[in-house]
Amino acid sequence: MPTLLLVDGSSYLYRAFHALPDLRNSAGEPTGAVRGVLSMLRRLESDYKAEYRACVFDAKGKTFRDDWFPDYKAQRPSMPDDLRAQIEPLHEAVKAEGWPLLMEDGVEADDVIGTLTRQAVAAGWEVVISTGDKDLTQLVQPGVRWVNTMSEEVLDEAGVTAKFGVPPNLIVDYLTLIGDTVDNVPGVEKCGPKTAVKWLTEYGTLDNLIA
Repeated sequence: MPTLLLVDGSSYLYRAFHALPDLRNSAGEPTGAVRGVLSMLRRLESDYKAEYRACVFDAKGKTFRDDWFPDYKAQRPSMPDDLRAQIEPLHEAVKAEGWPLLMEDGVEADDVIGTLTRQAVAAGWEVVISTGDKDLTQLVQPGVRWVNTMSEEVLDEAGVTAKFGVPPNLIVDYLTLIGDTVDNVPGVEKCGPKTAVKWLTEYGTLDNLIA
């Protein structure tokens, strides 16, 4: 059974930039995020012997979510210049390391990863999703694992339930209730994680809860 390794490059780019010190080359150009992401890709290659793999990044420009909800991510400050300067060199380095690099206009890296995961599962493949983004835990199912290389956390279905209090198929309902301050998405007022888990445990789904 083939394994597909999907890496959320945009998630790791931000995390590596903020986690590593201000590293620079002899020309004074910032290199910390590039070094951090490449180190993680090499480690993933070593840890997961996948026949197929891809590193996925957000494309430039707006996505369909901005049309749905104009305030989506509106609170985020603009990207630091030192981070922006590393994007193109990182893309080139990823390709030089032999990784297919994917970016699709109008959607986020998450959407590409979700689509490829569904296609791989339908073909009977196993999938390893490497990211720090909790939203992608909704994709976990038999044969699909969520891996955060930076925290060394690996989640299967039982792991997602233990971490959030709900199984993967209820992660979207859970996040809808609590909201997501990182993406500037409002939830239900005064509904935190404990209340969301309590309601979903009692009513099963968001639709039942609303009814």
